Amino acid sequence: MREHLSKGLGFSKEDRDINVRRIGYVVGLVAKFEGVAVVAAISPYQAIRDELKQKIGNFIEVFLDVPLEVCESRDVKGLYAKARSGAIGQFTGVTDPYEPPLHPDVVLKTHQETLRQSVDKIILFLVNKGYLEAHQS
Repeated sequence: MREHLSKGLGFSKEDRDINVRRIGYVVGLVAKFEGVAVVAAISPYQAIRDELKQKIGNFIEVFLDVPLEVCESRDVKGLYAKARSGAIGQFTGVTDPYEPPLHPDVVLKTHQETLRQSVDKIILFLVNKGYLEAHQS
């Protein structure tokens, strides 16, 4: 998304809002034509998430509730290090806030659970809401 849809945007609140709105626009188009979109975006502000939930409607919010130190240890692009050195300003969790979701549909603690456990939580939610049929293994 950042490479094509939002190329040239920085990490300011305004740029992040534009990025998330653009992602939401594409997701809304997919949903309009009865498609399914799965998006892994850093969306640090509650107001924008609420705005997109209203526009898209069938919106499932999955919150990866992971400590900042774990996020930094997983950062293959070195963005946290750049933010800590001052090379990147207004960086979520370092010099800019992250507003945790108030009522996420699914909460994943990927530093405490296995990938399988996290996937199972999402699948169980989708089954319970009628998006998927229960499957016997």
